[in-house]
Amino acid sequence: MAEPQTLIELLAAHRAELAERAFAEPTCGREHAAFVSGFTDSLVRRAFAAARAAYPNPNPSSGERVSLVALGGYGRGEMAPYSDIDLMFLTPHPRAPWCEQVIEATLYALWDAQLKVGQAIRTIPELLHLSREDMTVRTAMLESRLVDGDPALFEEATQRFRKEIVTGTAAEFVSAKLAERDARHEKFGDSRYLVEPNVKNGKGALRDLHTLMWVGRYVHGVSSPAELVDAGLLTHAEYARFDRAERFFWSVRVLLHCLAGRAEERMSFTHQRELASALHYADRPGKSSVERFMHMYFLQARSVGDLTGQFLAQLDEQLGAKGRRFALPTFLRRPRRLAGFVISRGRLALPDDGFLREDPRRLLSLFAIAAREKLEIHPSAMRAATRDARLVEQVRDDPEANALFLEVLTARDQPELVLRWMNEANVFGRFVPDFRRVVAQMQFDMYHHYTVDEHTIRAVGLLAAVERGELAEDHPLATALFRQIGSRRVLYVAVLLHDIAKGRKGDHSILGEAVARELCPRFGLDPGETDTVAWLVRHHLLLSHTAFKRDPADPKTIDDLVATVQSPERLRLLLILTVVDIRAVGPGIWTEWKRKLIRTLYEFAEERLRLGYKQRGRTEEIEMRRQQLARALGWEEGLAQAHARRLPDSYWIAEPPDWILDNARQMARSDAVAGTAEPSVRIEAGPEGATRVTVYAPDRPGLFFRISAALAGAGAGIVDARIHTTRDGMALDNLLVHDRQGRPYPDRRRRQRLARAIEAALGDGPLPALPDEGPSPVFEIAPSVTIAEGASRRFTVVEVQAADRPGLLAALAGAIFEGSLTIHSAHIATYGERAVDVFYLTGANGEKLSAAEVARARPRLLAVASHRPASAAAA
Repeated sequence: MAEPQTLIELLAAHRAELAERAFAEPTCGREHAAFVSGFTDSLVRRAFAAARAAYPNPNPSSGERVSLVALGGYGRGEMAPYSDIDLMFLTPHPRAPWCEQVIEATLYALWDAQLKVGQAIRTIPELLHLSREDMTVRTAMLESRLVDGDPALFEEATQRFRKEIVTGTAAEFVSAKLAERDARHEKFGDSRYLVEPNVKNGKGALRDLHTLMWVGRYVHGVSSPAELVDAGLLTHAEYARFDRAERFFWSVRVLLHCLAGRAEERMSFTHQRELASALHYADRPGKSSVERFMHMYFLQARSVGDLTGQFLAQLDEQLGAKGRRFALPTFLRRPRRLAGFVISRGRLALPDDGFLREDPRRLLSLFAIAAREKLEIHPSAMRAATRDARLVEQVRDDPEANALFLEVLTARDQPELVLRWMNEANVFGRFVPDFRRVVAQMQFDMYHHYTVDEHTIRAVGLLAAVERGELAEDHPLATALFRQIGSRRVLYVAVLLHDIAKGRKGDHSILGEAVARELCPRFGLDPGETDTVAWLVRHHLLLSHTAFKRDPADPKTIDDLVATVQSPERLRLLLILTVVDIRAVGPGIWTEWKRKLIRTLYEFAEERLRLGYKQRGRTEEIEMRRQQLARALGWEEGLAQAHARRLPDSYWIAEPPDWILDNARQMARSDAVAGTAEPSVRIEAGPEGATRVTVYAPDRPGLFFRISAALAGAGAGIVDARIHTTRDGMALDNLLVHDRQGRPYPDRRRRQRLARAIEAALGDGPLPALPDEGPSPVFEIAPSVTIAEGASRRFTVVEVQAADRPGLLAALAGAIFEGSLTIHSAHIATYGERAVDVFYLTGANGEKLSAAEVARARPRLLAVASHRPASAAAA
């Protein structure tokens, strides 16, 4: 038998040589993949030979034969460095004991060499039966290759497979592969433009190219991508794009495995930097090396998507001619004309190949009619649009062309689908050059999930869904407000342009406003509409930043917001724009807590704009909430007034009614225990997408630091904190927390552990220790401390930005405590790797911070944000 150590040494030597080759020739990934397959052959053959030597059989019977067959990527002759080895041992029927001995010895040798082997042991009848039942087995067999053993047995299997399984089942196979592809896309994010894409299984990545080859092999028996041209499935130009994308993805995948030292397919932010360096991408003015590398990745992924559409359309035409179409509907009625276009097999098509060239406005008519009539565009028409896209530049200033573009943008039914087609045909970017600048532009951070163009198109789609009422359950306010806005096209154009200046030097909101003022008149908007769109683009972050970073209970917050918004119509438009913008960032970004913050801020601002007098609405709101509480608890007037007098006005504005009710019950229960000064800690699951924590305890310096440190030590992160002090010296702190994965604590036992941690921290023992800082951050976040003196009349507002890490908030609270400052509220926002913590502070005298206190606080806070101290408690 083969010595496992020998195989291990050979494997280590091969991988070392591969790594040297991969980094020396980083763009030759396909050649490196073939090298991996070649040295895998040598290892497998060595193990198989040793197994046969261990069980010699000089005169084998007809049943004592084994074919050693490579499957999948190994069978294709392309393997990433740490890919699994897929093997099939093919034997006659019935299987002889000698075959089982040889197979077992071969596998043990490979396993002992620490190789990951996926194996199957089959007779030809078993293989054929499984191929009929399982498309995965059928697909693997398509790329089978004899590595060693009996060639006649393998030849018999392949001939019978082709004759008994493949013949007459093309439509079935194609439909199954498309369904499998769609399921894979959904599993891996269902977008080509995820900022941490999967190079193997992601949408537009290697597996999509493999799918095209599987279909080509199955239907036409092609053995290489170049033969797809002869099969009529790709043009020569399309094959060149196929080849370019395949080479690029293989180069990335091989390097990714080498860098990770394992079978890693997801391009994390850390690996993206290393890949950009390995592939020799350099920084350019306005774009870093990693952004240039990822821009190329997304362009290739988009190219694969386009090729897939063309390939499947040609295949559908071929199978349709034989009466075996696999997916798209056939209309038996006569084709009808639509502005010169025709309907072919239920899809919008061109009457002739030069139709678009005759009038470039037809490039926009094609998509406008598709949106209006809810038609799929025939792939031959998409191919012509891609080819002729440059011509649309001639009609950028044509009123009819711009009206057609606006019709696509503002379509009620799935405008994002047609905009995505227009984008993939390059018509979108040619017609709107400013949009072309953000096509395939990644946002290199952990907050945004998609490229800028994909984020924008998704936001437009969400806006249309809001208008149709499909998101009424998730966004009832936005749905209701849409019916009240004056101009729907203003809102659609604002959503299109809100990030149009991303990636340019300077504030993209300010730069985007200038772009909007230039583009809106071209689109046909009047001066009033243009001004509104420009304002929305300029201030599209105003509502979210105010909601997440300011205290809505502070009258100055509402004053500043209303002074900028100035009109109820702008506020309505801004609310809807904010909702679709946040939700289009990525899954899980929109939360119930964000909805509550934004809605509360909107209602306060709307009331101020409607009433026009800032104190009346606030006073009425406070009194209404006090009366609601008294009715809910059945309190008599005197008891209700006594409770109301204990709490400042800011409490009644800051807290939602359900929290006010729970707080009153908790306070009453704690106060009923005569003579006790023990803290009361209540933790319960809430509807905000986080867990509620309320602490009612005698107030003392550093109380919030102790609470936040205890929570950080227990693995909880604070989402929001509202800190109140009663007039009789009790602290009432309401917090929202989640676990390290950003999820609430539904389990009662975990909530009890949090409560015990807080109770221990509030005792007389030493200050709680902060958790370990965690791994080094992937991104460099420039720390900053901003003192917003004008943001509040009663408090000094301090905003700290830093790289997020466990215990950051607690460390900042510790620095504030050691400076003898008092926290009245804390507002915590996290944008991926960036933490933005905002504190409303007063000094030792209970007033806004003095110049001396600011001078002492700023360096303390900056030190915590910058240096990641090991023990913030001692800082």
